[in-house]
Amino acid sequence: MFKFWGNQEPEAQPQRQDNTMQSWYPPSVLSSPGSSRPSTPSSTSSGNFNFFSQSMPHVSPSEASAIINQLKDKSVDDLRKLLSDKEAYQQFLLSLDQVKTQNKIRDDLRKETVQLARTNLEKEPQMMELRNQCRIIRTTELAAAQERLAELEKRRDDILKLSSPSSLLLKLQEAMNKTEEESVALHRQLLDREIDFQVFVQKYKKLRATYHKRALTLVAAKTSGS
Repeated sequence: MFKFWGNQEPEAQPQRQDNTMQSWYPPSVLSSPGSSRPSTPSSTSSGNFNFFSQSMPHVSPSEASAIINQLKDKSVDDLRKLLSDKEAYQQFLLSLDQVKTQNKIRDDLRKETVQLARTNLEKEPQMMELRNQCRIIRTTELAAAQERLAELEKRRDDILKLSSPSSLLLKLQEAMNKTEEESVALHRQLLDREIDFQVFVQKYKKLRATYHKRALTLVAAKTSGS
């Protein structure tokens, strides 16, 4: 039969099969350029670089390029498996040199932390003993040392008082008065004829010389102090 142009029925279009795979990747990764379907080995690296730069923002360009070089040698099925199989992706991730380095650093830090914790626990009895010794020193030896220090400070203050200018002048004045009293007593002995004249002269001369020497010193000290 003839088909008129006006009555021509549209041919049935074949339905497009949705080959979108169910992936365990988060939507932010799947929506990135080149992530809707895996690229073939002959595709350019720009889409792959954008994928890794967005899904792994902390990867440097050189590291991303090294990962892309490893992905170039994989088939389309292998790439699809990485997108759909979490275990396969995990194995691939752990095989990367960058990940191996990070895991080694993490393991080393973990071992060092455990070792430090064990060392601290082993030293805990020694630390407790030192605390007890410090407590004993504070309660016994420290108290005795403080008492001794207070005694020495008091003695120092007494010595400073005796060595002060006013104390020295007072002692000098007292020595002058004593010499004067000895001179008067010696003179009384002479009047009472209790002492020989020659002996009197020698002793009296010595006493008066001492008295005047001290008197001059006292006058000089008061003059310089004023």
